[in-house]
Amino acid sequence: MSVAGKVMAILNAFAQDDVRLNLSEICRRAGLPLATGHRLVGELAAGGFLERVPDGTYRIGTRLWRIGSQAPAVTGLRELALPHMEDLYEATHDNVQLAVLREDRVLVVERLRGTRSVPVVTQVGATLPLHTTGVGKVLLAFAPPEYRERVIDAGLERHAARTITDPGEMRRCLEQVRRSGYALTRDEMTLGASSVGAPVRDGTGEVVAALSLVARTRSADLRRLLPPLTTAARALSRDVERHWRGRPETFSTERKAGA
Repeated sequence: MSVAGKVMAILNAFAQDDVRLNLSEICRRAGLPLATGHRLVGELAAGGFLERVPDGTYRIGTRLWRIGSQAPAVTGLRELALPHMEDLYEATHDNVQLAVLREDRVLVVERLRGTRSVPVVTQVGATLPLHTTGVGKVLLAFAPPEYRERVIDAGLERHAARTITDPGEMRRCLEQVRRSGYALTRDEMTLGASSVGAPVRDGTGEVVAALSLVARTRSADLRRLLPPLTTAARALSRDVERHWRGRPETFSTERKAGA
């Protein structure tokens, strides 16, 4: 592995949702000897790409965050989405999330969370499973069939008591999402939290992102949440069609070809 490949492997170790990792965990995930990892992690920390916290673990540094936040496709989408997300929050006072598809996971590109909202584990830049989240089910439901089948066949890991792990049940769920135009989860990712997601489309009608509300399960009433959510998703879709020139690269050429 080249030096650049080793550095990329170290940074990619943080792509699995863990905010902090110790040196041994970084090396194990990156497939590097401890001595090599120690040297490269030290250099990345000195350059501001990683940050060492007092307990000895490491997290993504502000310099890397600043560079990544300038990615034009995601930045443009976030800028278009924020006014609609703010309106949606004011209408519901629940968590609002915007996500795209990345490497068989959901990538959260923006979120709004109120002080009275249900606690959620997501952060901007974090990735989540496709099959346990409202945004994930939307993105998976409208993905190419061969991609959808590959994700299902890879296994549906259980994250909470009501996580759908049966492939047949998941296929029926995604078919319902395509028919209804929205996805609903209840206690499938986190106990006590439910979400409802809706698609965001570009000018060709392709689903390029998903917008969702995350609420406490006991107050997750579709009659309250779905109308403002679908209104915001349609308004954002119109803005995407008119103003957005980026692409979130939802699927690579290989995935579209069914590889």
